[in-house]
Amino acid sequence: MSILSVFPVDAVTLVLLGALTIILLLYFNSGLKNPGVINFPPGPPSLPVIGNLHMLDLKKLNKSLMKLSEKYGEVFSIKLGPTTAVVLTGYETVKDALVNNADEFGERAHIPIFEAVSKGHANPHSYFHEDNLMYTTINLFAAGMETTSTTLRWGMLLMMKYPEIQKKVYEEIIRVIGSERPPRVEDRKDLPYTVAVIHEIQRFGDVVPTSITHETTADVNFRGYFIPKVLLGKDGYNWSLIV
Repeated sequence: MSILSVFPVDAVTLVLLGALTIILLLYFNSGLKNPGVINFPPGPPSLPVIGNLHMLDLKKLNKSLMKLSEKYGEVFSIKLGPTTAVVLTGYETVKDALVNNADEFGERAHIPIFEAVSKGHANPHSYFHEDNLMYTTINLFAAGMETTSTTLRWGMLLMMKYPEIQKKVYEEIIRVIGSERPPRVEDRKDLPYTVAVIHEIQRFGDVVPTSITHETTADVNFRGYFIPKVLLGKDGYNWSLIV
């Protein structure tokens, strides 16, 4: 008994089902290949609409990306919904991109919601334009206050857990700065132990594990792969850079 005898369908429906099956097969077979892009960084096959979001733990995104890098290498690509992102992992790879190729990789990613909020940011008539003030406030909280306050909380937690470390930091600060004046930037070179502890707090707390997304400003050949200039909404290209 054929399936057509159980579920009778007309010729038009059968053709549409066949076409849909072919489209899906082509979609999954193409994976992350972008039209017109040769030697684009490899990546895992993606699903329609959601891309590779089902493979990522968004609460521990850095760990999910590092796990994927074990299979696809230090330069690979994933789909975050409709957006394709190129992921860079490892100190040398990230340094090569952001230091040695700073002009090509230095642009901050244009995220639609922030683009909408920042509309009017460069208003020439007044620095106190409402949209400008809103953009500046969001920038202040996102880029400064939240990361600083989170780092301080980690610092207090770790100092309570390791009082002997806290004592050494305190003794160095009193010896170098004392209690009669505030610290100055030039004091940093004389506070090696305190600086090392701060770096360890930041490493342990891992406040911004994936850095900030970037975009390419020009076509670039990077570590054996071709990464084209970001062209949002044009020619099917729509990606950002995660480091």
